[in-house]
Amino acid sequence: MPTRPNAKPTRAPLLDVKGLTVGFRSGREETIVVHDLSFQICEGETVALVGESGCGKSVTALTLARLLPEPPAFHPAGVVVFRGREVLQMSRAELRTIRGGQIAYVFQDPATALNPVFRIGFQLEEAICAHRRRVNARKEAVRLLSLVGLSDAEACLRCYPHELSGGMQQRVVIAMALACQPKLLVADEPTTALDVTIQAQILDLLKSLQAELGMAVLMITHNLGLVADVAHRLNVMYAGSLVESGLVEDVLTSPAHPYTRGLLDVVPRLGGTLERMEGIEGVVPSPGNRPAGCPFAPRCKHAGDACRRQMPSPQSTSGVGHQVCCYHPLEHAT
Repeated sequence: MPTRPNAKPTRAPLLDVKGLTVGFRSGREETIVVHDLSFQICEGETVALVGESGCGKSVTALTLARLLPEPPAFHPAGVVVFRGREVLQMSRAELRTIRGGQIAYVFQDPATALNPVFRIGFQLEEAICAHRRRVNARKEAVRLLSLVGLSDAEACLRCYPHELSGGMQQRVVIAMALACQPKLLVADEPTTALDVTIQAQILDLLKSLQAELGMAVLMITHNLGLVADVAHRLNVMYAGSLVESGLVEDVLTSPAHPYTRGLLDVVPRLGGTLERMEGIEGVVPSPGNRPAGCPFAPRCKHAGDACRRQMPSPQSTSGVGHQVCCYHPLEHAT
């Protein structure tokens, strides 16, 4: 059974997403990328959003603070309520108060997240000044770099991004995200560009910072193996839809959706057999070619006629709050 993260969630709803649908317009054509998505994040909680590339995870993350350009992006349905305020109805001025200040992002490639022509100090101090004008930006920048584990913070401030290693760049990006003391940190594949050793360090850093600062975290990844001791709850996304959700230990030990089971089967295990691992046959459909019914049906060994006609509604399983959208849930479900 996976260990739980150190941070303890409260019951206060920080973010409440209900029926979110996101699409893009190109001329007269409209393509829906995220379909009727609903989930919550409580204060102090870590929630993981997992799925293959192309499942709509990053689009969902960017929509939380409306970072996608509008147009071409549009939201035909749903609400995103953050701290009691409806994000999709906010003005540009209102959005500027929550972007960075209350919802901050850590992106997967620090080399592209940092501006190559400015020193680290300038970029970090600029982020601080944008939302915390009464704070001494230089001193706060030094404190933040020390907080994320960079020993010589003063020297780091004078560096350009290319003068730092990948792990150091990612720590700087995390420091920039924390600069405005956000209530929600969105970590979108924060370890993808790093080697395995640095990945573990970054994940440990995020866990310790969350426990110390009490912020909520949305962890986005395609790797179920990373979320076992990081997240409290897990949402599994496929082709723009949420197919399974619940407590991490329930979903990982008793997956009810065939797609979740397939993701778990391709996670390498120490002490496993020498047999070749079987991946999930097929690929994620493009948003413009999403099949009718359950989008996973063309790749699913258990699919029947009902699966190909209509998207199944969420149903509860044996775990508390454990839900699955499947006509033929695996035997763990009740």
